[in-house]
Amino acid sequence: MKFQSDGRLSMDGGGIDKEHCFVVEARMALPNEYFAGRTGSRFLTALRDEKRILGVRCPSCGKTFVPPRETCEWCWSKIGENSVEVGKEGEIVAHTVVRYEDRHLPKKPPYILALIQLKGADTPFPHIVEGVDPAYVFPGMAVRAVFAKVPVNTLMGIDHFEPL
Repeated sequence: MKFQSDGRLSMDGGGIDKEHCFVVEARMALPNEYFAGRTGSRFLTALRDEKRILGVRCPSCGKTFVPPRETCEWCWSKIGENSVEVGKEGEIVAHTVVRYEDRHLPKKPPYILALIQLKGADTPFPHIVEGVDPAYVFPGMAVRAVFAKVPVNTLMGIDHFEPL
C-alpha cells in the first residue's frame, strides 16, 4: 500500500479514495489475557506462593536473567528450564520518577521506578521503590523486596522495593 500523488491509497493496482475516509482519533482499551508460559509461570508462582525471586541461569555463558526468559540474550542458548533463586536484595542501577496518571499504571503517581540489580542476577529488574524521597535515590542504593500482603498473579507479587 502507498499513497499516490493525488492522495489516494493504492492497493494492488486498485485504490481507496482517501478523501472519503472517516478517521476518528481516540484511545482504545482492549481487554486481554496474557499467558506467561512455563518459565514465566514458575517465576510468578514462586513470587506468589513462596515469596522467592527466580531467575534462569545460562549453562553456556553463566549469565543469570531476572525476570526469567526462555533464551539467553548473550549466546542464544535455551535456558527456560534452568531456574535459580536470586537474592531479595540488590542495588539501584538507574531510576526515574513517574509523575503522570494513567489507569494502567500500578500505583498512583508520583512514584519511583527503578532498574534493580538483584544479588545473583546479571540483568536489572524493573520495579517500584518506596520509602525514600526521590531526591535521595541514587545509583548503587541498596534495596530489598517487600512482598505483597495479598497474593497476586503478577510482578506486583513484589509490592515494591525499599532502602536497606
